[in-house]
Amino acid sequence: MSTDTNISRRRLLSLLGLSSASLLTGCASYSARPFNSVQPGTLASNFAGDMRSMFAGGISDDELAVMYGTVEDGGYVIPAVPYQKIDRRYYRQRVVDPTGEPAGTIVVDTRSRFLYVVEAGGSAMRYGVGIGREGFAWSGEGVIQWRQKWPKWTPPDEMVARQPELVKFSSKNGGMPPGLKNPLGARALYIFQNGKDTLYRLHGSPEWNSIGKAVSSGCVRLMNQDIIDLYDRVPNKARVVVWQ
Repeated sequence: MSTDTNISRRRLLSLLGLSSASLLTGCASYSARPFNSVQPGTLASNFAGDMRSMFAGGISDDELAVMYGTVEDGGYVIPAVPYQKIDRRYYRQRVVDPTGEPAGTIVVDTRSRFLYVVEAGGSAMRYGVGIGREGFAWSGEGVIQWRQKWPKWTPPDEMVARQPELVKFSSKNGGMPPGLKNPLGARALYIFQNGKDTLYRLHGSPEWNSIGKAVSSGCVRLMNQDIIDLYDRVPNKARVVVWQ
């Protein structure tokens, strides 16, 4: 890929970030309360619904081809996503914030399969996600304690017991090295609560066809192109709220 192409791609993605009008697996549990009497994934007024259409309706195929095209990152070439095969609601896009949370908060709505990064001024960047069974096992509030580019994957002992073929990736064997086939994908964000690891992760995945679905294992997965974008938007110690 030429330098000019890389610059153009970065410029367009930067513009998309400003406006879209032309966003060790295993996972303990308490139920999240409703926020501002608004059900997760819904908006409180017709006005907000109109605004949502203004924000989310204008992503062109050319923009999507850049957003979900081939990416060179960290020495790896991430394949393009056949985005035409994914429901448009799960594309990264800016929407009116439905959460009522302060700017900078990450909200995961597991029922609707959306992840939001709340922005100042009433908007949010929204991503489609896939939820594994561990993804339904934890809810509440935490913080992004740390983030990792091209993480190593270490399945917990309970998973290894269920799937003995994973023993070669166990902690005693050093885990699975980073790479395109690694279940954590290009990035992982690790959620802690009260200083303890929840074993709940926001992570990339090569399995683009799992977005919007409940899948067999894992926590909250995003397309690799989206987890890279998310990683660049949220710092360590960012607040996370998970709705079940």
